[in-house]
Amino acid sequence: MREDFNNKQRRWYDKDPILSRSMKTLEASDDETQIKVALNLIKIIVEHNLAFSEYTDVNDIINAVEEGMDSTANSRWYDIDRTVRAAINMLENTPPDTQKIIAKEMAKIVIDKIKEDKDIEELKRELEQQGLFDDSDESL
Repeated sequence: MREDFNNKQRRWYDKDPILSRSMKTLEASDDETQIKVALNLIKIIVEHNLAFSEYTDVNDIINAVEEGMDSTANSRWYDIDRTVRAAINMLENTPPDTQKIIAKEMAKIVIDKIKEDKDIEELKRELEQQGLFDDSDESL
């Protein structure tokens, strides 16, 4: 029997189109971008969720979130990095109304980060064309 996935959301974040698109874009991003977005996402979630305000830093939050997580959940794309996993798990466990607010902020962060990365790559290409940048120079 063939299942019809078109009428059903397979993932929790597919219920919200903005959140779904943000997650897909984040998944396609490089590791560094994912971690930067995850850290910003944790900050946003903490701002919207007072339950996490008792923690003093991000590592405390990540450790607290990991304690409550299923240790066998390692097959999703965001399970590879503990910071990304914690941020996405925190997002999943926020109330749906808060998720909608955070999804919009997350989309903006993802878009801004991708634009920033593109701007840096374009600047590198321009500088290379002018002979002012060597690709082996990692300072930019």
